[in-house]
Amino acid sequence: RTENIPLCQDTGMFHLFVELGEGATLPCGFREAADAGLRAATAGIPLRSSLVDDPLFERANRGDNTPVLVHVEGGGPRGGARLTLMAKGGGSENATRLFMLLPGDGPEGVERAVLEAVRAKGAQACPPIVVGVGVGSDASGAIELALRSLLRPLGERHPRCELADLEDRLLAAVNSLGIGAAGLGGDATALDVHVEEAPGHIGSLPVGVVLGCHSLRRSDIEG
Repeated sequence: RTENIPLCQDTGMFHLFVELGEGATLPCGFREAADAGLRAATAGIPLRSSLVDDPLFERANRGDNTPVLVHVEGGGPRGGARLTLMAKGGGSENATRLFMLLPGDGPEGVERAVLEAVRAKGAQACPPIVVGVGVGSDASGAIELALRSLLRPLGERHPRCELADLEDRLLAAVNSLGIGAAGLGGDATALDVHVEEAPGHIGSLPVGVVLGCHSLRRSDIEG
């Protein structure tokens, strides 16, 4: 901050989380307006453009970081909305993992899955990381839960005691891996672990693991 030096050159993919309050709706053209804002920011700040078209073949850079990935749910202020923007870097995005566990695997299975994910890719995700864990829903829902968990402030525990205890155990277990800051070794592999849950099918236990890099840039506005 003092020297005006960026934490990371990767501006990543931009996620916009919209929480609508009672009586509030998204206006027509909202997504287009969000893209226009990001396009202007990319050109004006400027930001490095990190998104490509035709990802499988030509991979031509789009030049403007669009489109914004918009996620909409309830829970905002009455008659208004809360908007949170998160820039998700590519290094941490490449560490995303999905595990389709069986119900009997339980908390121990979740811990094994999280440690497997961090052990495999944690050093490439620009540690110290924030580990987001989504449990339940379906495959895509578990990943969404894990992604949303990264919005929670560091040190804030889940209101459900069992999940809060699990977060503490997972944080200790991840830091015991010894990956350390920048992958150079040490006990500061993760700054925190956040777990979110949702109802799921009787025969499955989806677990999504999404890592946030040390920069984990996000900002919100309410109105």
